[in-house]
Amino acid sequence: MGRLGTVIVTGGSRGIGAAICRLLGDRGFPVAVNYASQADAAERVAAAIRKDGGRATTIGGDVSDARQVHEMFNAAEQALGPIGGLVNNAGTTGVTARMDMQEPEALQRLFAVNVFGTMFCAREAVRRMSTGHGGGGGGIVNISSVAARLGGLSGLAPYAASKGAVESFTKGLANEVAREGIRVNAVAPGMTATDMATDEMREAAQKGGIPMGRIGEAEEIAEAVAWLLSPAASYVTGTILTVSGGR
Repeated sequence: MGRLGTVIVTGGSRGIGAAICRLLGDRGFPVAVNYASQADAAERVAAAIRKDGGRATTIGGDVSDARQVHEMFNAAEQALGPIGGLVNNAGTTGVTARMDMQEPEALQRLFAVNVFGTMFCAREAVRRMSTGHGGGGGGIVNISSVAARLGGLSGLAPYAASKGAVESFTKGLANEVAREGIRVNAVAPGMTATDMATDEMREAAQKGGIPMGRIGEAEEIAEAVAWLLSPAASYVTGTILTVSGGR
């Protein structure tokens, strides 16, 4: 990426997003910590980065709203400088229920956040980073899930489908902007120790559902994201990097 540009991390107030923010801040990236509702949690993440000598700010915004996404990117640039990276981490699992029990409103919200939110943010990032728009290039990392490949746990087929869409979008966008200085990749975590990890997930890991016999840590996912944004991954684009303990 050359000079370290500002990285926007959506859903950066907790879990995997917070771990990504902290690690990127430690690696020298200015970090814009996006949140939808947890302003205090986001500020704690940003404060920790600043305490360690990094640069960080918090920016509220619902990624499913294109207008708010545009304002979020403008605010990040004004606070920290030109955009050099985007991590599309914000997401929801939706309602856990069989498909015949799912309600249209819940499905629409799931795809609004996981799929359209990813697209809205990527659109804004490309408009700022593409050499075709006068930008200096950069990197986009979308957070997917092994559910895209495995179909998800019982009751989470729509979530798996949304992540499948994210992976298809990752490859397509990578092809579009590869010659404009932008690399686009995705990280597909397996079961990870966050507040989204259910008792069912933890039990499945212990019973042998994961070859390594444990669920992952948010910091392990963050390492993969940081690598994909770094110059060390300069020839990597259109790739889905699975971090799942062998699952």
